[in-house]
Amino acid sequence: MYQIVSATVGDIGIGAMSRYSPPKRNRISRPSSPLITASALGVILVLAAMVAWCYYYASLQKANRLTTERLDLKKDGFVIRNQAGVVIFKMAFRSGTLDLDSCSKEGQILTCDKSNAGKINFFIETVKPKDTVECYRVRWDELEEHRLVEHVMSCSGSHWYGGAETWSQHWPIVVKGRQTPKPFITGDIHSNHQAFGGILERYWLSSNATAIKINDSVPFHLGWDETNRTLWFQARYIDSPYRPDPGNSHHVTLSYRVCVGLDITSIHKYMVRRYFNKPNKVPSEVVFRQPMWSTRALEEVNQERILKYASDIQKNGFNCSHLELYDRFTSGYGEFELDPIKFPNASAMFQKLREDGFQVTLWTHPFVNYNSVNFGVGVERGLFVRVPDSQLPALVRWWNGIAGILDFTNPEARDWYALKLHTLKNKYGVASFKFDAGETSYLPQQFSTFVPLQDPNTFTRRYTEMAIPFSDRAELRSGYQSQNISCFFRIIDRDSLWGYTLGLKSIIPTVLTISILGYQFVLPDIIGGNAYSNLTGLPDRELYIRWLELSAFMPAMQFSLPPWHYDDEVVNIAKKFTALHKSLVAPRVLELAGEVLYTGDPIIRPLWWIATDDEAAYKIDSQFLIGDDLLVAPVLEPGKQERDIYLPAGRWRSYKGEYFDKGPIYLTDYPVDLDEVAYFVWSG
Repeated sequence: MYQIVSATVGDIGIGAMSRYSPPKRNRISRPSSPLITASALGVILVLAAMVAWCYYYASLQKANRLTTERLDLKKDGFVIRNQAGVVIFKMAFRSGTLDLDSCSKEGQILTCDKSNAGKINFFIETVKPKDTVECYRVRWDELEEHRLVEHVMSCSGSHWYGGAETWSQHWPIVVKGRQTPKPFITGDIHSNHQAFGGILERYWLSSNATAIKINDSVPFHLGWDETNRTLWFQARYIDSPYRPDPGNSHHVTLSYRVCVGLDITSIHKYMVRRYFNKPNKVPSEVVFRQPMWSTRALEEVNQERILKYASDIQKNGFNCSHLELYDRFTSGYGEFELDPIKFPNASAMFQKLREDGFQVTLWTHPFVNYNSVNFGVGVERGLFVRVPDSQLPALVRWWNGIAGILDFTNPEARDWYALKLHTLKNKYGVASFKFDAGETSYLPQQFSTFVPLQDPNTFTRRYTEMAIPFSDRAELRSGYQSQNISCFFRIIDRDSLWGYTLGLKSIIPTVLTISILGYQFVLPDIIGGNAYSNLTGLPDRELYIRWLELSAFMPAMQFSLPPWHYDDEVVNIAKKFTALHKSLVAPRVLELAGEVLYTGDPIIRPLWWIATDDEAAYKIDSQFLIGDDLLVAPVLEPGKQERDIYLPAGRWRSYKGEYFDKGPIYLTDYPVDLDEVAYFVWSG
């Protein structure tokens, strides 16, 4: 049985004196030496007290000048307090300290023009955009060239969320080790575990109802320190891929905005509505309702194998939103035509697939390998990212070879690439494309683009824009300020493992993270991870089943390695959960997807979304909400057919029909069979 547990003098001439003897008089007593000393000390003490009072009064004036209603500015940083006077945010100045004698206050703006290193422009402005929100605009301009600015934010005393995908993903953020600030740019964490992920934003959110957003113009580098539990926000141009505006001097600015609200959910809603892009439409409904199938796990990709794969999907009783042809279908990387050897009659194949009810999407990427027939075209027409001060292409290494990378800041390159995709679409009736890569980390260390990139992340943004004409069923895996692109954003490839390092346990923290960053149409990669039958054998059977069950409660499902490669029980479990996804999950997701267009609120939500005063809810990374009323608690441990479940305050009805209305509560060792996912519906 499971258990329910309730949840800091004149004188006379010398000649006269020699001729005259004064009469004797009685001696007049004089003050003793101790009394004189005491009097002198008294005077000194009075003067000291007056000086001390003046100093104290001046200090009070200075303190008053450097304080607003809830913000205290010191020479080495500032703190923000809540309405109760409790410090909820701390920021330290690491690259320099303020000269407080240079500071002044005018209204709600504190300004300073000197630091211990020289002249600066510094200000903190308090603004109140809503009755329930107070924001602080912070800016530090270094007026001397070749200097950096670095501020250090304390993470102690609260839980933090946001930032980026990472190789080892946790919810809330876990600060591990010590990292000097490095460029905060999109990267491929599957090939470089130290990189930031393909989807990132300069935004973090705290359980103390505070949020911080770094301004777009900042040459932003991020570091951290586990010992002090701090994040380091640094602005610099030296040894950095960021480039200053050629029209301005190379002075560095670190600017950001800290906002404080009543609770974490309300402040996040404000930040999303104020600062994040929103999609302008919902992608194809059928993708939310029915799984997509990818040829990624096929040992060979050719006409015969693809037709058989499609036939097997139907023979085994599964539906399909679309079939994705992944890789190995062209004769070279950078080609935009199917390999005639592998596909002797490609048109007939696509026709057959359409007749059988399959929409087809194709894999694409921004690389043109040096041995591709299109490489010469790209060089001649200047379509590639170039070597600096040269017309030569800057070659890059990616997972399928050495290539030029298309320069999406160049309108001609964009038009050329778009034309190739539209030609494929029209020729074969292709429904859309899977846009792979796009991370800034695939740019060479030194490069030149048609439009200079002050922020290299702009490259990712320009690449994601190529998906807009195909967004109904398009798929991206990278994103920066790309929330308005109405397609599915896939988390980076997962390995067929149970843990947090790109394994099963990392899926919920990753989906929650990119949802907080404003990307709501989430695709949680292929079921079972990326262990393919031709490489390392089938993924562990139990792992595959638990992965399948979790995916059924995500916005969309994606198969590659088919369930019939296991046994009939796995096939039946897969049918059960694809049906449950269609009947229970998809309707809720689609309703929420429509709201995303106006609010930007997450579809997949953390438990604290509805329990902002519940400390336990801030630390749970193995459960999530779909909207506010469907709580999901999948099994993510091997060999387990039970798990502990946390229910926030309220009345919940389990998938078994049980009611729980004492809350918040822990259900310890709650039984969950291999073919089950524990879920609970809010019932008032």
